[in-house]
Amino acid sequence: MKQHILIVGAGFGGVWSALSAARLLDQHGRSDVAISVLAPQAELRIRPRFYEPDVHQMKAPLGDLFKAVGVTFIQGAAEQIDVAGKRVSYTDAQGQRSDISYDRLVMAAGSGVWRPNIDGLNEHAFDVDQIESAARLEQHLKSLAELPESAARNTVVVAGGGFTGIETATEMPGRLRAILGADAKVRVIIVDRGAKIGAALGEGISPAIIEASEALGVEWRVNASVAGVDADGVTLADGERIEAKTVIWTVGVRASALTAQVPGERDGQGRLHVDRHLKVKGQEHVYATGDVAYAATDELGNFAVMSCQHAIVLGRHSGNNVAADLLGVEPTPYRQPKYVTCLDLGAWGAVYTEGWDRQVKLLRKEAKDLKTQINTTWIYPPAADRATALAAADPLIPIA
Repeated sequence: MKQHILIVGAGFGGVWSALSAARLLDQHGRSDVAISVLAPQAELRIRPRFYEPDVHQMKAPLGDLFKAVGVTFIQGAAEQIDVAGKRVSYTDAQGQRSDISYDRLVMAAGSGVWRPNIDGLNEHAFDVDQIESAARLEQHLKSLAELPESAARNTVVVAGGGFTGIETATEMPGRLRAILGADAKVRVIIVDRGAKIGAALGEGISPAIIEASEALGVEWRVNASVAGVDADGVTLADGERIEAKTVIWTVGVRASALTAQVPGERDGQGRLHVDRHLKVKGQEHVYATGDVAYAATDELGNFAVMSCQHAIVLGRHSGNNVAADLLGVEPTPYRQPKYVTCLDLGAWGAVYTEGWDRQVKLLRKEAKDLKTQINTTWIYPPAADRATALAAADPLIPIA
């Protein structure tokens, strides 16, 4: 009977785990280990692009790719993780409950936006966290053209001045004018708890954020937070009222709730602490990767962030190492010392930085060209060709 590697999740971490595990099995000529991926859809959803228009296109099919490398896809939503019994319970596409056993488990269930208990938030605020919610936002924006012109109709409030909030807000003037007309008097406001504009991303990158915001007409409310949301706008904690038909929540991300079913230490975002081979600390048969893994990237005290940049490399290592565990061969320690950011700033351009202190290297068009290449090429899965896909899953590929 074949041994079984089960990967829960088909995001960046899950996809690259599957490819990397298949690569190592192929290298050792082993056909006695099966690899399965359990996820609701056989597609990689390109989450870093959900702030863009035409969000329904932001996905890549995985069926042919998995077939090419010998990975079995199981359509379903994981619900219970039985670590002691080495089983996962899930609900399939027909709503039927099933169980699947494993010899090794890779938790790659991803993350989701965190919505605190704020009046009206769940009922009235949009987000760009999942493709369905981003599509609801897109449909809402298009529907604004059917409303009579008003300040509220033309105003978007983005709660959160982090990476997602800034990219969403700076894209919004162009998206609104494409819908409401080139001469529409649109207003976009970022509400952020930080003391300064772009404070969440550091001093080095903030001048570019300020310049882009001014050029695009994006306003900031710093040292501010949302106290309530309704159909016609938001009320801030200091009492200020902003009339807006569109409120977008981008504050805070948490690891999948499934991680709570795996005994182990977690960080403040719910990520499981892992060792240098990405095995969950205290577990013999469970690995974690992508947004559910609290993993050291180097020896300097830096840890992976919830981004495809880290999830892809984490996936290459977790897949390799879970297969190595079953094969009894040497694993590859996870290291990712190079850290970069490329922040999209709408029609103004973008800003590209290197290092954890975010030293600016490229601005405006040069950075925008790089961002476009990242978003449209680099983060997509490889072609459904066995040799190409397996070669791309090498954990020791140099990190650009």
